[in-house]
Amino acid sequence: MLINDYLKTRGVSVTTGNAVVLPKVSEDEAQNSPFAQQLRAMLAEQPDGVEFSKHAIERLEDRNIDLTENDMLERLNKAVEVAQEKGSNDTLVLLDATAFVVSVKNNRVITTMTEEDMQGNIFTNIDSTVIM
Repeated sequence: MLINDYLKTRGVSVTTGNAVVLPKVSEDEAQNSPFAQQLRAMLAEQPDGVEFSKHAIERLEDRNIDLTENDMLERLNKAVEVAQEKGSNDTLVLLDATAFVVSVKNNRVITTMTEEDMQGNIFTNIDSTVIM
């Protein structure tokens, strides 16, 4: 048994060398959490903006990324428009201390991460970066 498999059985996830204890939350609890409800309401108000994949929504919640802070959602939409005008397909958008990997052609955020999560990572399969 690999150490990663052993740690998973104990509810511990190891990423980039840091152990994180994950609380056991059911899918229903996660989907009905106040954060998830607020996020869905906010995204519903932005019909013309980018969409968020299920994975990206999970990352927003896991990493406590607040899209209402500093007009982040509006700035993200503007960054995606800029990338689209330049002919990008998949872009990395950097807003303050948050990164978004966006499929420009599908107008969908694939994943998000904070500055702490970016340390030591390599972004692959992107053809552009927009820094706002």
